[in-house]
Amino acid sequence: MAEQKDRLHIRLHVYDEEIEVVVNRDDEEYYRRAAKLITERYNAYSQAYKGRKSDHTIALMTLVDISLMYQKERTHNDTSPYDNVLAKLTAEIEEALGEKKEH
Repeated sequence: MAEQKDRLHIRLHVYDEEIEVVVNRDDEEYYRRAAKLITERYNAYSQAYKGRKSDHTIALMTLVDISLMYQKERTHNDTSPYDNVLAKLTAEIEEALGEKKEH
């Protein structure tokens, strides 16, 4: 029963369509922002290419554009290069401290 309280039935306006979805209550704002982003990007591509590209192609261009944003953001949040450098530095420090203790 608690799971039902955490779920919401919402309607999202995406481009020219209303979509009904059931979402986690904590994610509602993310869904609404996502719908707004999709609509904005689709409108931009539609304005630029309507009549020259099919609706399907415009939708795919929108998906690629948003996916590119996601991939770039994901790269910025990748901490593994920093983790690797910190691990190497930590090992070097521990090695140096170990050598001092031996002397």
